[in-house]
Amino acid sequence: MSASSQSGVSVDISPVAADRVLPLVAPASLAVGPPRRTDTMRDLVVRRFLRHRLAVIGLIVLAVLIVSALLAPAITQDPNALSVSERKLGPSWDHLFGTDEAGRDIFARTLHGGRISLTIGLAATLIALAIGTGLGAAAGYFGGPLDALLMRLTDAFLCFPQLFVLIVLGTLIRTTELRVLQGSIAPIALVIGVLSWMGLARLVRATFLSLKEKEFVEAARAAGSGNARIMLRHVLPGAVGPIVVQASLLVAASILIESGLSYLGYGVQPPTATWGNLLRDAQPHMQQLPIFAIAPGMMIFLTVMSINFVGDGLRDALDPYGRR
Repeated sequence: MSASSQSGVSVDISPVAADRVLPLVAPASLAVGPPRRTDTMRDLVVRRFLRHRLAVIGLIVLAVLIVSALLAPAITQDPNALSVSERKLGPSWDHLFGTDEAGRDIFARTLHGGRISLTIGLAATLIALAIGTGLGAAAGYFGGPLDALLMRLTDAFLCFPQLFVLIVLGTLIRTTELRVLQGSIAPIALVIGVLSWMGLARLVRATFLSLKEKEFVEAARAAGSGNARIMLRHVLPGAVGPIVVQASLLVAASILIESGLSYLGYGVQPPTATWGNLLRDAQPHMQQLPIFAIAPGMMIFLTVMSINFVGDGLRDALDPYGRR
């Protein structure tokens, strides 16, 4: 069967030709198979993170360490219990990591020390997040003289030597009327947090400077939204990715700072156990019983490495230009 147009050109619309043409122009309602699912942003982030094997391993290890520290009072004995008859014992079923020179169980002290070290790391990070996010958001969104003032303040804080300030604080607590705070972790967490927000503030400022010029911000402003609503509801969600990644790095850095400070004797004081002062107490026994130092040292290593791996995975997962 054929048809002719006004120009005289013959078009073949035979049944065979129709069978070849019709499937190409079939409507969407005749398509075979289920419709393609559109992934949400959360699904995309989770899939990218799970693709990062080291990040998944780090998350599992970190979860085990946190759960062990939280359950330490239930699964171990009193970390400060003394036993003269069990001094300097090697690893055994009764004492997995042995005992120290006072007969205290090293395994119990290591897990309880993790509670202190992790708490200081998380508390210091939350303080740094609050200060850095607030100042960085204000500087990046409003700009002008406020931006210049806040950035000069950031530069001034970068001049403070963090470890030196913490050593001075530890000395004051031990030698003055502040001795009442000697067993408290609050001053250490506060100082670490107050001296750790500068990099986060610069990162948040840069993100806000980029996002505040976007069309959706102009649309929100035209709709009558105030500055506070625009910052919290429209601009801040775009900065969540960099903030989360930076927070994971801050936790690891805070744990290392606290461990180093306690190792020097200016952090949390005995008999409260932390990973840092456990390393210091193990120093005289390195040759006889190296497990004294290996246990807290391995905990610090695993925690910091796991947090860094998780941070790398979050960075890749939250990258808007990463692989799907």
